[in-house]
Amino acid sequence: MAQGPLNYEIPNEMRDFAEKSVEQAKKAFDGFLGAATKAVTAAETQASTVQVTGKDFATKAMGYAEQNVGAAFDLAQKLVRSKDVKEVMEHQAEFVKAQIAALQTQMQELGASVQSTVQKAATEAQANMQKATSDAQATVQKAAETFKRQ
Repeated sequence: MAQGPLNYEIPNEMRDFAEKSVEQAKKAFDGFLGAATKAVTAAETQASTVQVTGKDFATKAMGYAEQNVGAAFDLAQKLVRSKDVKEVMEHQAEFVKAQIAALQTQMQELGASVQSTVQKAATEAQANMQKATSDAQATVQKAAETFKRQ
């Protein structure tokens, strides 16, 4: 009996080879991620108020990147273990749904973080402007009093 296009069997040797390749790629990426995390941590030591908020943003972004790449590697392992094309398609569809949901959540969280940062910066700028205005008024008043005395 002829097999349809979705019943094509993937040879065990091919799956084993692909699985080893995925594992090696994951190890390489984990090393890269470790180095990137160390670089972010080193940069964090030089933080000011704005940099602290930027640090939080960078930390979240790195965490999201790690989650997303981890999900991609999980998919790759599922794909190489798939017995036929139908199973491959099922894994791919599940991955796409999960990633869309994850990306929506991540973007909402990052957006809230950016909004909070902008709001804090605006509040600080307003306070600084008010202080500068008060200082300028006090200086003008002192100058006027000094001028009157002369």
